[in-house]
Amino acid sequence: MIPALLFMLGIGALCGIVLSLSSKIFYVYEDPRIALVENNLAGANCGGCGYAGCSAAAEAIVNGIEPPSLCVVSGKEDVEKVARIMGVDAGSAESPLSYNMCEGGFRADDKYHYMGISSCKAMAAMYGGKRVCGVGCIGLGDCVKACQFDAVKLGPKGFPVVDDNKCVGCGACQQACPKDIIQVNTLSEKLMEFNQLHAPLAPCAQTCPAEINIPRYINQIKEGKYKEAVQTIRLRNPLPLACGRVCPHPCEDMCRRGIEDEPVSINQLKRFAADYEMNSGSRIPITCAPDTGKKVAVIGGGPAGLSCAFFLRRLGHEVNIFEAMPKLGGMIRYGIPEYRLPKKVLDWEIQGILDLGIKSFCNVKFGVDFGLGSLMASGYNAVFLGVGAWEDYTLGIEGENMDGCFTGINFLQRIAGGEKIKLGKTAAVVGGGNTAVDCARTLLRLGLEKVYMVYRRTRKEMPANEVEIVASEEEGIEFVFLAAPTRVVGDDNNKVTQLEYLQMQLGEPDASGRRRPEPIEGSETLLDVDMIISAIGQAPETSFKELDPHTRMKELEITRWNTIDNDPATLQASIPYIFTGGDSATGASLVVEAIGGGRRAARSIDLHLKGEPVEPVPNSLQKKHIPESIFSKVDGIKKSPRAKMPEIHVDQRLDSMIEVDLVLPEEQALKESERCLNCCRICYNPDTDFPMAKAN
Repeated sequence: MIPALLFMLGIGALCGIVLSLSSKIFYVYEDPRIALVENNLAGANCGGCGYAGCSAAAEAIVNGIEPPSLCVVSGKEDVEKVARIMGVDAGSAESPLSYNMCEGGFRADDKYHYMGISSCKAMAAMYGGKRVCGVGCIGLGDCVKACQFDAVKLGPKGFPVVDDNKCVGCGACQQACPKDIIQVNTLSEKLMEFNQLHAPLAPCAQTCPAEINIPRYINQIKEGKYKEAVQTIRLRNPLPLACGRVCPHPCEDMCRRGIEDEPVSINQLKRFAADYEMNSGSRIPITCAPDTGKKVAVIGGGPAGLSCAFFLRRLGHEVNIFEAMPKLGGMIRYGIPEYRLPKKVLDWEIQGILDLGIKSFCNVKFGVDFGLGSLMASGYNAVFLGVGAWEDYTLGIEGENMDGCFTGINFLQRIAGGEKIKLGKTAAVVGGGNTAVDCARTLLRLGLEKVYMVYRRTRKEMPANEVEIVASEEEGIEFVFLAAPTRVVGDDNNKVTQLEYLQMQLGEPDASGRRRPEPIEGSETLLDVDMIISAIGQAPETSFKELDPHTRMKELEITRWNTIDNDPATLQASIPYIFTGGDSATGASLVVEAIGGGRRAARSIDLHLKGEPVEPVPNSLQKKHIPESIFSKVDGIKKSPRAKMPEIHVDQRLDSMIEVDLVLPEEQALKESERCLNCCRICYNPDTDFPMAKAN
């Protein structure tokens, strides 16, 4: 017995010695933080993070390969605990979420009928799937089966619906979808999403220069989700209040309902949603990505600059705006009269942008008060040039410098700034665009007895918004068509007394498609006026290039149209860290064009700041249309009247700058939203049970 015990003790001692020696020789150290980190992960071992389980994920975090926010299932508190273990700042990392781009579902007809196939991926491999729409949802729910968190359901209308509260952004649904219509994106990725040729887009959304998802926000209004409608608009456009008042709504020209009926009043609905927020007494919160430590200077506080600054800040970059005028707003403050866009409305909207943490410096002119060198020395990583188009074109005729002659933008700017200008009693405004109309209608409100609009073509060719032309006619402005000014006549005191013009006739169409005006010899006519405003267009003012002493500024290329030369797809200028947008890039254009340009420039600046190649959006539409979405016939439409915009009566509006156009009442807005067919690429909701229309 005793020998046996001694023998066992001896074996035990020997094993202990061997193990002790082995531990010294084959010792493997494991960082204790790995276990601590793993204990604070979700423990789901879902693989959504890209690693084979939570242990592997914890090891990647400890080794510095991944951030503390790696786990797609963990909540904010868990991320903060992991960050504390690692001794780093958790930040406010963006959570990716799944969302479905296609809302076609059962609205899309079947092209093929398959037997025995229950998988989207398998069906897509067989002639692209069963739907008529080549890019739409097949609807068999591969994404639903792939989701381990019960966050994706196949909705009653035949397309997947995502529950944001359950979605962890693991990406399984996106990997399962053969059509790429269900995606997992962060907020930043959504903000920088642009219209592409393969996307499921309605014709109106394809046409919008700001690329707003128009059917979605109108459908949200229809459902009474006004807050959500504003958020949908702001994913693309930070100035819905201004746009809802001044945009000429090119989207409505492509409204599918307009083929058989009247287009949906898209812009009025945008204004309804935006005004709802402003009048609600509180702002809808706007979220931003974590700070990146990068710094951008935005030169020019107009719609392009404000848009660029808004999206850059939401992407997490520090942004400062530098503006030459006393207040931000650019052309929408100083070039659009109070009766169209009240300053208090504009102030409210701009303040919401600044509240994101954007600083602004007014009354400082680029090239005079500061330059490129001082910006670079101050640590800016990129510059956006959105200096606008403030240089009025002149008529180039004898006498246009007489007392009583003005140029359009200069005149509107001085009025907006509160300057007292010596006015006459009778005026001629030369031009047919929105600036000319704004000048003419402003003159009436300033008390002039008679205002003429002199235009070298006919009413049909006027580029001004139709609603503005109609309002001018209602207010008593007299149009003088087919008239080309040739000379300003004045008295002995060099004061305007008459405008001489030559009568014209229309010839063949020019490059713009409008018939070219041709003079009628010997048709000189005198118009008795004591004030003349030429509003025939404007160009960017680029004197900053010559005024700035920084040698690098010599590399900035300017076009023969005095615009900043740029790559139209990326808006990058000839100096790699300078980008541009708005009128300074395109020449005088629409406010909504400037907004779209500001967002596109923000995408390029973001790429530049991250050290990635500044490349165009792949297959970007950029004003092009998807051929199959352009119908010539739309079945199943019951005609219904378009909402008429409420406005102040003429008798009540000419003695002040009171806002003329009013917002739709809620009842009318809801009724108008019901007129929307909620179109997608080829799908839409007919008013009856007619079969879906096909492109003809």
